[in-house]
Amino acid sequence: MDPSQGMDMIGDLIIAEGCIASIGHNRDAMSSEPYQVLNAEGMVVCPGFIDIHCHLRQPGFEEKETIATGTRAAARGGFATVCCMPNTNPPIDTGDTVEYIMSVAANEGVVRVLPIGCVSKGRAGSELADLGELSTSGVIAFSDDGNPVSDSSLMRQALEFSRVSGLPVINHCEDLNLSSGGVMNEGAVANRLGFKGMPVAAEERMLARDIELARATEGRLHIAHVSTAGSAALIRHAKEEGIPITAEVTPHHLTLTEERVMSHSGYDTNSKVNPPLRTYRDVQALIAGLREGVIDAIATDHAPHTIEDKMYEFTGAPFGISGFETALGSLMGLVHRGELDLMTLIAKLTREPASFLRRADLGTFEAGTVADVTIFDPNVEWVVDPDNFVSKGRNTPLAGSVLKGKVMAVIAGGEIVYSNSAIRFN
Repeated sequence: MDPSQGMDMIGDLIIAEGCIASIGHNRDAMSSEPYQVLNAEGMVVCPGFIDIHCHLRQPGFEEKETIATGTRAAARGGFATVCCMPNTNPPIDTGDTVEYIMSVAANEGVVRVLPIGCVSKGRAGSELADLGELSTSGVIAFSDDGNPVSDSSLMRQALEFSRVSGLPVINHCEDLNLSSGGVMNEGAVANRLGFKGMPVAAEERMLARDIELARATEGRLHIAHVSTAGSAALIRHAKEEGIPITAEVTPHHLTLTEERVMSHSGYDTNSKVNPPLRTYRDVQALIAGLREGVIDAIATDHAPHTIEDKMYEFTGAPFGISGFETALGSLMGLVHRGELDLMTLIAKLTREPASFLRRADLGTFEAGTVADVTIFDPNVEWVVDPDNFVSKGRNTPLAGSVLKGKVMAVIAGGEIVYSNSAIRFN
């Protein structure tokens, strides 16, 4: 299945010298040179997934994740390319830090790593980072993710540079004046648990501001982890106007609601995420946004933390869910329930992220492109056990859940970087 070519067929995918050679039915036409066969009968074979929003934590927070462990976890989740956010220590606000990440990824990573640079120096929100140096160093976008770009003048400057460079500005839309001190969605569940809520207006107010700035500058604006029905409506209207805006949504915002925060012991810190899990109405609006093309891509926002981090009381625990290894399984629930068709799901993980990156060589099986391939069984059921995660982050609210759909193998750059014991080699 390849959404970039409208392809849905049964046949052989031939890989040679790290690239896609051909797709067809005649394996006998292959070279007489020795070759290896992965038997994927009954499975789905598609372009390698691309995650445009994750946290690899290195440098500075290696106790939570490293590029080595994070990319191995990404491969288990079906991802052949990941884009890492700059909230590291030091932040990714200089060319030297970009070079360090790319060097470590080349030596220790198993999938492609594309860094995202800071909008502001130190992610402090007061002074623009050297965006020219960062773009020359190879970043694929700019973001202060984890921190919203609250200063409107700074955001405007970044979008103006975006218009010239072609690199998008990714904003974590949150008006801190409205959300400060909040730990979950504002509403009935927060009231029941006695927690300060984060209102939908905090996201939607900043999103509305960013849309106005994108209209004024014609810069490329990308909205991270959209979580509300109102945000989806704002993005729809902006796109109808022709404003250069794209958006992503996470698996957890597509499949979980604020009720997940409650547990037998009162609450589950593994469900604490920013933006917070919202309501059933919001979830349904986000799914509709995917179907209609309002929301362009699915991104994990993989945010690993140590077990000790999440053992704090709810108000003191950090935000974040470890999402690489459960992404496909949770998303396939939408397909099995008839809420999203399989081709659309794959497109949101392959073709659309590649379009966002402006990389015609990724997210496709077009002959001659790099061989990034994901193989998954859409029907196998499995139980989420965080103790079996490759990621250092075991912080998932899905522990013990039964998911239907599992990655069986990933090929990145023509190399098999992950294979499940169930896949057969002939």
